[in-house]
Amino acid sequence: MADLPGSVLFSCSQNSVRSPMAEGLMKHFYGSEVYVDSAGVHAKEVDGFTVAVMDEIGIDITGHKEKTFDDLEDSSFDVVISLSPEAQHKAVEMTRTMACEVIFWHTFDPSVVEGGRETRLDAYRQVRDTLLARIREQFPLAKAAQV
Repeated sequence: MADLPGSVLFSCSQNSVRSPMAEGLMKHFYGSEVYVDSAGVHAKEVDGFTVAVMDEIGIDITGHKEKTFDDLEDSSFDVVISLSPEAQHKAVEMTRTMACEVIFWHTFDPSVVEGGRETRLDAYRQVRDTLLARIREQFPLAKAAQV
């Protein structure tokens, strides 16, 4: 069983879809043991489809406050997980002088999917489920087995 880091930052381009999902999942499993935050290269209000698909699995992220890397109260993290190429570049720049593990999980942006509500929700669900699987793989504790 892997040891948990003390702090994890998830980052993406706008902190409105992918990183809030990952933050919500990580907090759900490990929020009492790990400091978890998220940021974007740019900030945009959390996407309604993101809130909906997280609510489907019992995770409420309606209180998420979007922020950029510059808005972070603490920029010292044990692990930074970037979910977009733009965020990866920013994370590498931010952690250049830090003892920090930077991981890149290239994650599809479901907000670019066009179509009806169900088509769009399915794209968001796929991203949610992909992030859930990656979190379980990266931090494989028994607690993360249940959703």
